[in-house]
Amino acid sequence: MISRTLSFKQSFLFFLVWCISCTPPRSLLTNTGNPVFKRKINKLISSSGLDANIGIKIVSLTTGKTLYALNSHKLLLPASNNKLYTCAAALERLGADHVFTTTVLKTGNNLILKGGGDPDLTIDQLDSLAKISAKIIKNVDTLFVDESLMDTLHYGEGWMWDEGSWWYAAPISALSVNDNCIDFYVDPGQLGKPAKVDYYPRTSYFRFVNNSVTVNDTVDFKKFKIERDWAGRTNHFTISGEILDTAATDTFYRNIYDPALFAGTVFRELLETHGTMIKNIHNGNRSGDLNTIALHQSDSLIYSAFNLMNESDNLTAELFVKTMGISKENPGNWKDGIDTVKSFLFEKVGIDTSVIRIADGSGVSRYNLSSPDQLASLLTWIFKSEFKDDFISTLPGGGLDGTMEERLESFGTRIRAKTGHLAGVSCLSGYAFSPRYGPLAFSMMMNGFVGSVKPYQQLQDRICSTLFHD
Repeated sequence: MISRTLSFKQSFLFFLVWCISCTPPRSLLTNTGNPVFKRKINKLISSSGLDANIGIKIVSLTTGKTLYALNSHKLLLPASNNKLYTCAAALERLGADHVFTTTVLKTGNNLILKGGGDPDLTIDQLDSLAKISAKIIKNVDTLFVDESLMDTLHYGEGWMWDEGSWWYAAPISALSVNDNCIDFYVDPGQLGKPAKVDYYPRTSYFRFVNNSVTVNDTVDFKKFKIERDWAGRTNHFTISGEILDTAATDTFYRNIYDPALFAGTVFRELLETHGTMIKNIHNGNRSGDLNTIALHQSDSLIYSAFNLMNESDNLTAELFVKTMGISKENPGNWKDGIDTVKSFLFEKVGIDTSVIRIADGSGVSRYNLSSPDQLASLLTWIFKSEFKDDFISTLPGGGLDGTMEERLESFGTRIRAKTGHLAGVSCLSGYAFSPRYGPLAFSMMMNGFVGSVKPYQQLQDRICSTLFHD
């Protein structure tokens, strides 16, 4: 009798646990919005079997009503969705026509290359400055490289210390060129020999050792790597690993240490090709009798904003923030720039900035915290503002370009959205132009998972698809 009772209790307990495990999370039962959206999106989330902290907000831009909300007030890591705040604030505070000016100044027999915070300064543009300068002075005692428009804190608060030499972790400086990176072009060499490596720009600013090997099979294959000695704060690169003899040309972008001196060294070498000799080069600025002998003005800010949002360029984001922080009292810096962004969000958008954490402009920092409510509020405000067309034009379309090139390919410009990705973080926020429901603003934030980001991106894409169908 006792045995039968225990067996019944055990069976009942097992059945109860099974029922609970098959029940959607409470958050899915208590979320708000349009019944059709609730049913469809809740089913997508439940059937995905994904284990993550999920927050979603979908708003009709025609009626202002919330069509779907799930944990939309919860603060989560936004990753590159932070760039939505940065881009919007830059358009409103700096203006779409703002330009960045790089200047060459002369004082006595010295030259000063002064950075203006241009995120898109190229080697060719630097060469144009060198050509003009070389016509005016042939012998220079010292070339000073001046990044004083902004502070010299090159890495943001909460950035991972071991991001190393990857292009997306390039140091931030008012004097930046070629994205503060070296471009390595790699081809297979002869079998058993090192890979063929070319690079741009052609400069003595860095050196590398090539320990790679060309092979004809993948047995015990060693991954090809190009790594800078970032821990030692040097510009010494080591190339290692293996490359197949049938491999096509590959390009590797690696950041450098001390971007201002990098720009200055390249400028010095360009001056020398045009006949001007330079004895010394130093970091620093000079006051007194300064004469401008050459300058370069960038394309308008909206051009840089397109690169910021389409390619998710971190350097551009941080230079925008530091530019917004420039004042008569202080050089551009993260604190004052972020205060400007938060002031915009509070005064214009109406976001309570006491319940948001913005640590940088790019979203690289792990200290950032935002919610789908806040991002949807920004997108709603932008849609009604004078910056609407400029802002939306910077967002990549589904399957068209940038970070959306391989996502939502059948939707084209009917979906305009900003991706966000860090380890354990996947976000997608933007606009859907639905024939069925009209223009919509949406924000989807997913945090706290391990493994591949792909299933979370696929869930986001499926949810986007529901916005276009009954």
